[in-house]
Amino acid sequence: MDSPWAPGLVNVVDVEATCWAGAPPPGEVSEIIEVGLTVVDLAAGARLARHRILVRPARSRVSAFCTELTGLTQPEVDRGVTFAEACRLLAAEHGAGARPWASWGDYDRHQFTRQCQAGRTPYPFSRRHTNAKAAFTEAHGLRKRPGMAQALEIAGLRLEGRHHRGEDDAWNIAALVLHLSAQGRWPAPAAHFA
Repeated sequence: MDSPWAPGLVNVVDVEATCWAGAPPPGEVSEIIEVGLTVVDLAAGARLARHRILVRPARSRVSAFCTELTGLTQPEVDRGVTFAEACRLLAAEHGAGARPWASWGDYDRHQFTRQCQAGRTPYPFSRRHTNAKAAFTEAHGLRKRPGMAQALEIAGLRLEGRHHRGEDDAWNIAALVLHLSAQGRWPAPAAHFA
């Protein structure tokens, strides 16, 4: 693993969570079921590594709607780690607490915050977060914040892999981060508190 303190490294994170076509069934809540992470070297202008952590939900099940959207199934996520273990892996193996990180929008950051608070799990990420969607919108002078797939089109980049799959989405968001960095438009991460 690269040193988490190496200058210019950023973790790009995308999560998939249990979801439903409408309201969740009684007693169920949205929980992270996949964490995709791509390590980006801003100085080298390269995506260095991609990772995937499957997470076993404790208070929900993967719906047919969720499987259709993400491709993830209940038997697949049943083989995943607990949310607490996923957080531990992010911190221990991916330098999550030391590196700045980015996600497409603030959903991922807020979902981690909610789940960590609900389970009294230590928050794994550093407080230096960049909302890549907001940065892209500002850099391109757009009125409306685009989805990741639309942003790739605007940037002249192709979508790699399956949309709404955490590992693939993190890889694609990382391409957008590098696109902004190459233009000198990647902002310094803002400090947020979990």
